[in-house]
Amino acid sequence: MAGKPKALHPLVPLASLSFSTHQIPAHNLIPNTSLAARPLIVYRAPFATTPSAEQIEAHLRAVGVCFPMWRWPMYPEDHFHTTAHEFVVVHRGRGRLNFGGRGCAGAVEVEVVPGDAVLIPGGVSHALLEDLGEKEGLGSFEMVGSYMEGSEHWDMCYGKHGEEEHVANIPNLTWFDKDPLYGEGGPAAKC
Repeated sequence: MAGKPKALHPLVPLASLSFSTHQIPAHNLIPNTSLAARPLIVYRAPFATTPSAEQIEAHLRAVGVCFPMWRWPMYPEDHFHTTAHEFVVVHRGRGRLNFGGRGCAGAVEVEVVPGDAVLIPGGVSHALLEDLGEKEGLGSFEMVGSYMEGSEHWDMCYGKHGEEEHVANIPNLTWFDKDPLYGEGGPAAKC
């Protein structure tokens, strides 16, 4: 049937999902979660089998919460968005990521592998610290990046003077009423 979304890629049962939530304090001019208190959420292996980039994109479209916009590694420079929450799913390689900014006492550093996902609230700094997959012959680190409908036009901020007007928008961002992977009842919908 035309217009019908492709089938969802199988997920582990929600009761078995391994995930963590993190509140990250402001660091210099990077607000992190201090303005809206929405957590960074790291999903560990939520898919029953490791999906391809195409399968991730089809799954996200079928759930209908976040819409895939790009395939790329994460920028190595600390940056954040004030117009959108970002949802990323690793589809190739392995990477070490920083959330909160280099030098932030409450920063979260994680290693991610294909199938792992991260929900990055507006205002939370993020950067690729190291492409581990390339070193290990697993291929360059790459993710599928997506945003909620209506927030597909994201900005780039770096924690510098002159961004204050943009930062003031963060508390006005709409949060998720459904989880980008699980829909009803997933971790994002419970925050």
